[in-house]
Amino acid sequence: MADTVLYEVSDGLATITINRPEAMNALNIATKVALREAVQAAATDEAVRAVLLTSAGERAFCVGQDLKEHIGLLVSDRETGSRHTMSTVKEHYNPIVRALTEMPKPVVAGVNGVAAGAGFGFALAADYRVVADTAAFNTSFAGVALTADSGISWTLPRVVGPGRAADLLLFPRSITAQDAYELGIANRLVPAGELRAEAEKVARALASGPTVAYAALKEAVAYGLTHTLAETLDKEDELQTRAGSSEDHAIAVQAFVNKEKPKYLGR
Repeated sequence: MADTVLYEVSDGLATITINRPEAMNALNIATKVALREAVQAAATDEAVRAVLLTSAGERAFCVGQDLKEHIGLLVSDRETGSRHTMSTVKEHYNPIVRALTEMPKPVVAGVNGVAAGAGFGFALAADYRVVADTAAFNTSFAGVALTADSGISWTLPRVVGPGRAADLLLFPRSITAQDAYELGIANRLVPAGELRAEAEKVARALASGPTVAYAALKEAVAYGLTHTLAETLDKEDELQTRAGSSEDHAIAVQAFVNKEKPKYLGR
């Protein structure tokens, strides 16, 4: 894994850090490959119970595609008559977003600065966003004559509604952390100096929680967004049966009766 992405597992929490602060954590090919590998590793590692996705530095969470590299790739495509440059959506962005959204573990994004383009998309793919009060968000795509990628055409309307999503996509502009909080993009707003500690606190709380239930909740919400009420009720029955059969549920009930704090096993 390239050093442009750092990966660490501690006490059930996988911390993934985009590590190109000098480039505002822009996504060159090496970084996209490393990020894909890190997210997929966290998704499949049984020792990982929650994920924290964040970035190095204070200016940016991730400003999306590295346009300096992108320009060179576009020139090469024109010279060779190929279209390799835009294959990054299929090869990198799509697997990253699917791993973040589909893994049966809660994902927290610690947004420490500007989140633009795919960076915004990755933040939206997380289940919970802790955002520094100095951060900003920008869809960016139309500003460089591109359409949406990194799942943002799916996630953004579900967070802010289709009308506001259309506005933000058609007229890309920076929105403040406070605006993001009011729109529901930010779940928790904190002073910039406290961002990393608060994001880690949230992620560690989830890692020590009833992760079987969290996985079921994550699946239930995703399912309910695209299915009928009747289908969703059947899905709730299925998932509740699964959660109710877990050791964590038995532990929680016993702890409640004993007036103790439960110690979950994640199974």
